[in-house]
Amino acid sequence: MPGSERSASDVAESAAADSGAAVASAGSEAALGEPPTCSTVPEVTERDRRFMALAQAAAEKARAAGEVPVGAVLVRGDEVIGTGFNHPIGGHDPSAHAEMAALRAAAQAVENYRLPGCELYVTLEPCLMCAGAIMHARIARVVFGARDPKTGACGSVVNAFANPQLNHHTTVIGGVLENECGAALKSFFAERRRASREARATARADAAGAASAPGIAPGPARSL
Repeated sequence: MPGSERSASDVAESAAADSGAAVASAGSEAALGEPPTCSTVPEVTERDRRFMALAQAAAEKARAAGEVPVGAVLVRGDEVIGTGFNHPIGGHDPSAHAEMAALRAAAQAVENYRLPGCELYVTLEPCLMCAGAIMHARIARVVFGARDPKTGACGSVVNAFANPQLNHHTTVIGGVLENECGAALKSFFAERRRASREARATARADAAGAASAPGIAPGPARSL
C-alpha cells in the first residue's frame, strides 16, 4: 500500500519475544486500569534499533521535502504496516505529523482504525495531538527517539499516557537512539538558520548596491 513499507521477516526470535512480553504487559496493566510507566533509560534491543532505523529513514523523506525531519513506523509483530513522515507544510495540514501519517496508513492497510497489539516507533517524542490519536487507536507500545522540550506529551512537557482516568493506556519507551535522532533534527535547524542568514545577507547587499548605484540623469523634455 502507498505510504507503508515492510520489514524483513527474519528478526531474531529473542527480540520478538521481548516485544511480545512488553505488549502483553501493556495489555495486563490496561485491563487493571493502571497506566504503564514511561521508561526513560531503555534497554535498547536489536529489534528496537531495526525499527527505529526505519523511522529515521522516513524522517529523511521529510527533510528532503523541506519539512522538519520526523519519521514513524507502525509495527504489528515483526511487520511494518504503516510508515509516515512529517509533512504539515507541503500537505497544508496541521495534523500531518509523522505519527498521524503512520497511523492512517496502518489503519487503511488493515481496514480498521483500532490497532491493538501494535507498536509505534517515532524519531521525536509525540505531541499531545498524536498522543490522543495513539490512545484512540489502542496502540500497545510507543518507542520514541529524541525528547521534545516544547511540545512533548510523554513526560517532557506533559505526560498524556500517565493519566489513570483514561480508558486506554500505552507503554512508552523514550530515548531510543536519542543522540542519532536528535542530531538529525539539530542539523536540519542549523542548516535552516544558515540559509536564513545567507538570505538576509544577500538582501542587505542588494539593497546597499541599489542605494550606491549612480543615478541616471533625466533626458531633455520632449516637445509635443
